[in-house]
Amino acid sequence: MRMTGTGIGQAVAVGPVARMPEPLATPADVRSTIGVDAEKARAVESLGRVARALEDRGAKAGGTARDVLEAQAMMAEDPTLSDSIDELLGQGKTAERAVSEAFAAFRDQLAAMGGYLGERAADLDDVAQRVIADLLGVPAPGVPELDEPFVLVARDLAPADTALLDLDKVLALVTSDGGPTSHTAILAREKSIVAVVGVLDALSLADGETVVVDAAAGSVVSEPSDDEIAAARARIADRAALVDAPATPGALADGTAIPLLANLGSSKAAQAAADQGAEGVGLFRTEFLFLDAGGSAPTIDEQRAHYVELLEAFPGKKVVVRLLDAGADKPLEFLNDAHEENPALGLRGLRALRVSEDILREQLTALAEADKVTSADLWVMAPMVSTVEETTYFVSLAKELGLKTVGVMVEVPSIALLADRVMAEADFASIGTNDLTQYTLAADRLLGSVASFQDPWHPAVLRLVGEVGAAGARAGKPVGICGEAAADPLLAVVLVGLGATTLSMSPSALADVRASLSRYTLDEARRFAETALAASGAAEARAAVTAAVESPKETHS
Repeated sequence: MRMTGTGIGQAVAVGPVARMPEPLATPADVRSTIGVDAEKARAVESLGRVARALEDRGAKAGGTARDVLEAQAMMAEDPTLSDSIDELLGQGKTAERAVSEAFAAFRDQLAAMGGYLGERAADLDDVAQRVIADLLGVPAPGVPELDEPFVLVARDLAPADTALLDLDKVLALVTSDGGPTSHTAILAREKSIVAVVGVLDALSLADGETVVVDAAAGSVVSEPSDDEIAAARARIADRAALVDAPATPGALADGTAIPLLANLGSSKAAQAAADQGAEGVGLFRTEFLFLDAGGSAPTIDEQRAHYVELLEAFPGKKVVVRLLDAGADKPLEFLNDAHEENPALGLRGLRALRVSEDILREQLTALAEADKVTSADLWVMAPMVSTVEETTYFVSLAKELGLKTVGVMVEVPSIALLADRVMAEADFASIGTNDLTQYTLAADRLLGSVASFQDPWHPAVLRLVGEVGAAGARAGKPVGICGEAAADPLLAVVLVGLGATTLSMSPSALADVRASLSRYTLDEARRFAETALAASGAAEARAAVTAAVESPKETHS
């Protein structure tokens, strides 16, 4: 049986299933026998122990995992949650029950918000389970400890578990919940773990059952045939040789240079990306710096320190920084905490920054100051730009504050359709294929029920990419791709054929894309692009290009 979900990365794995243990049962709602003060002391001590344990795990894991686990530790000691727990304890509940109820209520609030905050609900569940286990004096549910390697199957995986997975034992992850921005997905990308998330039938898999997990195809095959297993093992061997090969600059078979850049969310991950062969940074997401700042924006000095650390890892190389992309699935109380019925179409990205221009000016100032003391080639761009007027506003302001190379994100169809006029104002454009697909096909990219529409192979999306690529070529200005589409080795070739001059992706995808580009000339890439554009849908486009690639060389050279 073949199951589908969202694949993380391009690798494949084969092995027996091991299921995560079921979570602890909800504590019984019984009256405390030791009194409010004693229960409060138990709760405070347990919350503190769990917070310190999460911090210790984060310090051991490092990188993005440290940031994620430190955020979880803050959840354990969140004042709002503490107040809620105290109120429940005052009603005579036990510490276990009070923690369970308080965390569950907060979890429901986050889940209702959807998007980025909705996916943090799973993090709260994990913290609650750890605190309740600590109070009961039992081990918290965690990753099975087995002698032989296995494919881990779970409803979702807690960040604390994902961060410290034994990669010699865990061959792959399969989850029934979660999306491409869940912490499971984020950490799986960083650690190059084969993963398929959002597989609706994943929990039907039984312990010991052999599966093939194909991240590239976003599929999980149970009871695979001998031929399917052999094909998967051959791919595993081929990819191991590919990853171990020395990194070279991205280029097509005819020598056309296509720089391969990294998508990063933390300055701490910059050096690791450089070590994996990234030729620079095509997307540095700054929102995590703000999301971790608490109730107020980080200062210019705090921001500058992070940007300097990032830029110093890429001396002489291009680093593209995206301005704060808040709103929608990443609301910030100091920027925009107003309830919106449809936040993905609301006050987000540059729209939100323009309303709070002081935050925009401070971020641009911090970047300009970091640029002055480092040797990287800094480019900055604004997210969620939808008009030419917004383009003019942002480019003018950024240059007024000392930035040299200023561009815009193409995530909204309107800006792609006006690409000629946009490229007359901006120094470059970078296409965010995740949002461009979402808005083109009217399908929330974080909503599982419409996940089938969220496919950047769709000819409507590719046509918009082609509009921007053509406009960039006419203006003599670069057009990058920084969405997940760039990490698809075959689609990457099509995107180059549509006019993309650089590709940016998770560092773990660099080797696969580099190898794919090296097989084809620019003329072939353009022919593949024409083939995809002529298709009637995403599946048809992918199939048509795959057939063209697999046909004898002389038919498309």
